[in-house]
Amino acid sequence: MPLSEFIINDIKPFKVENKIGEVQQLFNQLTYSHIPIKRDDVYIGCISENDVHCFDSQKPISEFIYTIEGFFVRQNTLWLDVLEAFAQNDTNIMPVLNEHNKYIGYYELHDIISQFNQTPFFSEPGGIIIIEKGYNDYSFSEISQIVESNNGKLLGAFVSKMENDVAQITVKIGNTSLNDIIQTFRRYSYNVVSGHEEDSFLKSLKDRSDYLNKYLNL
Repeated sequence: MPLSEFIINDIKPFKVENKIGEVQQLFNQLTYSHIPIKRDDVYIGCISENDVHCFDSQKPISEFIYTIEGFFVRQNTLWLDVLEAFAQNDTNIMPVLNEHNKYIGYYELHDIISQFNQTPFFSEPGGIIIIEKGYNDYSFSEISQIVESNNGKLLGAFVSKMENDVAQITVKIGNTSLNDIIQTFRRYSYNVVSGHEEDSFLKSLKDRSDYLNKYLNL
């Protein structure tokens, strides 16, 4: 399904002339962290719930324009970039603009994460290997070569931790024996933190979504 199918347009941006009290009232009815704002029918950014509840309800939004956060994505922005935009702005709502910079709706964080959960990294059976190597020493091309040279199928990989110039990479591999792959990683000077033949580790990871919570700072 195209990502644009997830665009919601039931919330219209408030005008800067609207009273803060109106925004406060809407936040009380919703669970969103931000609400879009416009000036002269042009989207200018979002105002956060944390800020709004500190403001005088009788004053217009225009008096607090300095708190507006100007984040958005385009209608054709890829879902991974949309997910990154959510994380960078610590929000659960993401305004969407078309090629003419017109506000056309917004994405909900839950819908974008559901796209991530449908990728082969989660949906396909396989095993997980977590490896470590110096930040300047690892490469995804080498990781892919190691997996495929042992008749494994790489289903996904991402840097799950970065600390003291050491990168930790989580690798999902299609159904195959992991032992030979693990031994090859060691020969290439990778530290194998853990290897899981069964998919129970991935299921636990997905259920808790600990790594997503870290990434999204939620």
